[in-house]
Formats: sequence, C-alpha cells, structure tokens
Amino acid sequence: MSEAVKQLKEIIERSHYIVFFGGAGVSTESGVPDFRSVDGLYHQKYSYPPETILSHSFFMRNTEEFYKFYCEKLLLKDVQPNDAHKALAKLEEMGKLKAVITQNIDGLHQAAGSKAVYELHGSVHRNYCMKCQKFYGLEEVYQSEGVPKCECGGIIKPDVVLYEEGLDQDTLDGAVKHIRQADTLVIGGTSLTVYPAAGLIEYFRGKNLVLINRDVTPMDSMADLVINDSIGKVLGETVDVRK
Repeated sequence: MSEAVKQLKEIIERSHYIVFFGGAGVSTESGVPDFRSVDGLYHQKYSYPPETILSHSFFMRNTEEFYKFYCEKLLLKDVQPNDAHKALAKLEEMGKLKAVITQNIDGLHQAAGSKAVYELHGSVHRNYCMKCQKFYGLEEVYQSEGVPKCECGGIIKPDVVLYEEGLDQDTLDGAVKHIRQADTLVIGGTSLTVYPAAGLIEYFRGKNLVLINRDVTPMDSMADLVINDSIGKVLGETVDVRK
C-alpha cells in the first residue's frame, strides 16, 4: 500500500461527512469513453464535431444524425461498475459517504449500489417524450430504429444535459448543499475544466480536499492530498469492496 493510499485511509477514518465529486475518469476503467483524452470522442473523426452533435440545436435540427452518434457512442449497455464505483457504494453503506456528485450519464454509480447520486448531466437511463412526457428506459431507446418515437407520435429525448442547455437546478442545489456540509471532499477522474460543474469546489468549507486523477488539475495546489493514479486502483486499495 502506497503512502498516499495510507493517508487517504486515515482521512476517511477521521471523516464523518464525505462527498465524492467525479468525472469521466471514474467510468473509463469500465470501458466508457471519455471526451477529452487522446483517445476520447473529441479526437475521433465524425461528420460533425461531437460537441456540435451533442448540442440542443443539433438535436432539434438533425435528430436522426444525433441518435446515430448517441446510440453508437453513449449507449453502452454491457459496461459494469469498476472498483471506484464499488468502493464509493461501500463507503455509503458504512455511513461515511453522504453523496456522489457525478458528471457521468452512464448510471454506473447506481448499478454499484450507490443511492445518494446527483447526476449533473442527466442519465441515459431516463428518456421522455417531448410531446406527452411519457417515460422510457434505456432499452426502449436502444432497440428503436432511427429516431425513437412515443406511442403518441412525439419524439423521445434523452434526459441528458446537451450543450446549450442548463443544469437541472434541483440537482445543482442538492450537490451544493452536500459540498457545503462535507468535512471531506474527494474529487476524482475529472480535469476540473468544465464549468459550471468544476465551480462546485468553491462551495467546500471542510477540512480535507482530496484530488485523485491521472493528470494534474488546475486545483491541485488547493488540495490537502493529491494522488496521480487510476481512481479505480486507489479507491479499490483504500476500501475493501470484497466484504
């Protein structure tokens, strides 16, 4: 066990109100592609840039093209939670972790057993008819051909935050409330460059700020503990997920 992991274990043992804030790096170890790394979606070749395809205006204008990309790249049915997801669920079960705040839309935190999850960017598991608001799950969207349609004839839209759309205010308020109350904030798998999500760190008033990320972030100098390593490896060594 590395010295950094020992320090993290000690911080967790002393903490009573831990909040975790995570990004794409939490799920890449499960096979979910991120956007900004060398192999990420932003560096692959498509007819349009991914940030254009995943915008509200593109969805409204080119719905079929949106769904081709969305179903191929973002609806990954067979991915499973990794040790990071499992460790966080275990910490919640132990009463240590009070909330997971995630920028991911894959639902892997819930699949691992976490219950207090704030999905800043929505979820692929929730989809709604734009006409009658009927709910549809991931499977129904995944199996549809072309643009998914409701039985009423309306177009089904994923409950994910597209570019040009704002974050859900209730989700944001809940995330801020937990961060303000936390004595320990663990941030992992995020470059902390995407706003407004990255700005949530400004609400932390607790004792221990921990950053776990493969690469350096703009906030490293503010942290009490920085670990530049795989988050699945670090949390898997910190919390015994086999029990």
